[in-house]
Amino acid sequence: MAKRSIQVSSQALKHVRQAFARKGWTQEDLAVEVGLRTRQPVGRFLAGKPVERRIFIELCFQLDLNWEEIANPIKGEGAEQIENVRNNGWEIDTLVEQVRSLYRDKIQEQCGTLRLLDIARRVGVDNIYIDVNILEEITSQRWLEISDLVQGFNPDADEFDRFGLSRVRQARVLGLEAVESYPKLMVLGKPGSGKTTFLKYVAIQCNKGEFQEYRIPIFIRLKNFAEDASDEGSFSLVNYISQELGSCGVSEAIVETLLLQGKALILLDGLDEVQHPNSEEVLKQIRRFSQKYYKNQLIISCRIAAQFPRLPGFTEVEIADLNPEQIESFSKKWFVEVGRSSPPEGLATANRFLEKLKRPENKQIRELAVTPILLNLTCLVFAMKGEFPSKRSNLYEQGLDILLVKRDEAKGIKRNEVYRNLSLPHKIKLLTQVAAITFEQGYYFFEQNKIQQLIADYLRTLPDSQSDPETLRLDSEAVLKSIESQYGLLVERARQIYSFSHLTFQEYLTARQFVASSNPQALEHLVNHVGEKRWREVFLLATGMLRSADHLLQLMKQKIDAIAASDEKVQELLRCINKKTLSVEYIQQPAAIRAFYFSLACAFDHSLASTLSIGPVSFSFPTVPFFPLPLYLCLAQAIDGDVGMDDDFAYALDFFLNRDASGLNNTDALDRAINRVLDCAIDFALALDSDRARELRRSLQQLKAELPNPDKGLQRFKTWWQAQGQTWTELLSAAIVEHNNASYDWQFSNQQKHLLRQYYDANKLLVDCLNSDCEVTPAVRSHIEDTLLLPIAAIEKLNSL
Repeated sequence: MAKRSIQVSSQALKHVRQAFARKGWTQEDLAVEVGLRTRQPVGRFLAGKPVERRIFIELCFQLDLNWEEIANPIKGEGAEQIENVRNNGWEIDTLVEQVRSLYRDKIQEQCGTLRLLDIARRVGVDNIYIDVNILEEITSQRWLEISDLVQGFNPDADEFDRFGLSRVRQARVLGLEAVESYPKLMVLGKPGSGKTTFLKYVAIQCNKGEFQEYRIPIFIRLKNFAEDASDEGSFSLVNYISQELGSCGVSEAIVETLLLQGKALILLDGLDEVQHPNSEEVLKQIRRFSQKYYKNQLIISCRIAAQFPRLPGFTEVEIADLNPEQIESFSKKWFVEVGRSSPPEGLATANRFLEKLKRPENKQIRELAVTPILLNLTCLVFAMKGEFPSKRSNLYEQGLDILLVKRDEAKGIKRNEVYRNLSLPHKIKLLTQVAAITFEQGYYFFEQNKIQQLIADYLRTLPDSQSDPETLRLDSEAVLKSIESQYGLLVERARQIYSFSHLTFQEYLTARQFVASSNPQALEHLVNHVGEKRWREVFLLATGMLRSADHLLQLMKQKIDAIAASDEKVQELLRCINKKTLSVEYIQQPAAIRAFYFSLACAFDHSLASTLSIGPVSFSFPTVPFFPLPLYLCLAQAIDGDVGMDDDFAYALDFFLNRDASGLNNTDALDRAINRVLDCAIDFALALDSDRARELRRSLQQLKAELPNPDKGLQRFKTWWQAQGQTWTELLSAAIVEHNNASYDWQFSNQQKHLLRQYYDANKLLVDCLNSDCEVTPAVRSHIEDTLLLPIAAIEKLNSL
């Protein structure tokens, strides 16, 4: 399409020159303001000679002139159309509808599909899009202390809330509601949070007439705009928009009229993808456009930590992490659309995926699935085999690769390097070092100056590094902001308070640091944490990442045995358990029997007391027990999976506490919860002796019948439990002990109880590592299994053979 030229009318020329003089600029100054590389068009404009139409309009804007009042009358098709609008009674809405019809196919082609990472074909936006939730308060701008963020986040608890790391306690609004509320919107989000998909969805909804049907959707990828404008040597957002619509037969004059009337929905995608030095010019163009054509709706997307000055008039909002309902909705759409299955088959696969994702053993994977890009990865991995990978480190490595490399490669983005010596391998090594140091120190949230110091310490080790403290401080801040904005692996949770984006990545990188260390004592240092619950995932990952896990597993076993060896009474307990186990005629692994008797010795009624905690009523239970029964039975089952345990037992204790969601009354929920606990003990007894199990069942059912009906009054039940609960649990304990031919009354001190719990947790971890997909020789596996839960003397005797 030929470019039209306009010139200042002879009557207005004097007025134009006076306006220029008032600014006090040179012609070069005015050229820079307009984005021109030469002053020649400015000279022609001031001389009353024709200049390109869009330059003419920009010059008038800078000089505070109304271009239509000073221009010679416009001739041609566009002018005639405008005159028709003005003089012949055409309404602007009619013109909007005509332009929408001309532009409809192009916007559908631009925004109707998207490419999911590692998916060969494009998928329809409508077929994969889920409603976006928006946070109206930017998380990184909150004035909070670390103590505020760690509330409820306790990694040492049995079942701590891993999502507490990223939980944001503020109301959410739907994405389209935010667009309706704010005419100029800056949508911020972490990498892969769905910013582009949201903008495309808004464009398609407008294109279909289901959202702001009175406007024309115009989608522009800012990276393309910057590159095209740079190639042409002239930045002008309005000209770029004119060219977009012009390719569909819409004249510049019509575009100008529509923009002045506020009839455009402008969607500017990926401000963070624009490279320096073009970013400054792009920001200038957006600012000028939004000020001049202020009646239009503008939405810009940008990564949340990108370093840009705020645009005047724009409201900043943030895309929230996916909630469980959104994860479910996305997964069902994914397996139908991407899996190329029939809707019933796709939904069936999605339901299997969601069921497995909710299992306790998959909580680390579930933590990753709160962003669309990583949820897409988990769906893709599951679709391959119908299972999640047994070696989780491979999945986490793929997740890091997506955030660090593949996402930008797929979009053709080359980021600016803020620190020339920091290559991608160095960035990974830096993140690994930061993860290991902060995790070992127990830091899940850390202040900005703390993490900058860790980054500066690493930068000092690089060739040609700076030694000046102020230079290092500035470099470390630049690197921190770069990692945050480009990869999203470090996230500012509140003002100057950071954490890793996912606890899973912090654990994975920590394990990677120990495994990759050239220090031969690294694994010995790692096993010092074998008794700490929060290190569990690090050990599981490390054993899976090692080419041979023999040495680490042996070190873990030695450390665990040393825990028990530190107390003679604990050794006496293990000797007694071993003696009792040898008397049992059981063809399966003796270690499983030792684990069961270990549970009897340490009492089990704490689990039942927890199960009986009824909703809002606060009970005071006996303080005798210190171990929940299911934990020991889980260890026994982990050692020997053939002992007849119920696979669903992991959910038993949660059931009663969550009874409101189940729709059952108190009696039904209590019956089911108690039956789970009792059945678990009976199942194990059945594995040992069927007659013994029948006798035990009769005894337990008699005890169960003594419990009052909670539906006849919670206060009555509470009173009964406070008076009789101690006796009832002792009778229950005695019944299980009697029918398993065991009798223990050890009277452990609190310190010994803590040591026994630590010993149990460490043994359970060791068994889980053995059962994972790690590389371990048969000899090492056999020796560890044979010596589990044995006293030191028995282990030393076996070692001497």
